Amino acid sequence: MNWADFLEQVEAWIPADAQRVYAIVDDLSAHRATDVLLFALARPRWEFVFQPKYAAYLNLIEPWWKVLRNLALKGRRFKTWEEVSRAVEEATVYWNQHCPPFVWGRRRRHQPRCRPRRQATCRITHLR
Repeated sequence: MNWADFLEQVEAWIPADAQRVYAIVDDLSAHRATDVLLFALARPRWEFVFQPKYAAYLNLIEPWWKVLRNLALKGRRFKTWEEVSRAVEEATVYWNQHCPPFVWGRRRRHQPRCRPRRQATCRITHLR
């Protein structure tokens, strides 16, 4: 299934009397493809809001992918798709039972370093 097919399914789920539908998406090229543009043109109630580039911290799915990768997939090999699905389900159940509150904002590595302010030292020498 591609992105435009998924949007068609979402369109079918949304009540017909909804006046506006906002899709908040990242800058993945599939979100800007021709078939998505045609979908948007055919359905004027849809508005696509694109996150700024290099702002992954705004996308809540990014931290979840990291958690999921670490809990379910990292260091493991799977023989069947069912094993992958089971690992993802178990990781999701575990995370939902033990997750810390989400703190919004950039991760520390994205913030500028705080440097202590230097005291301005100015020596005034009086000539006699």
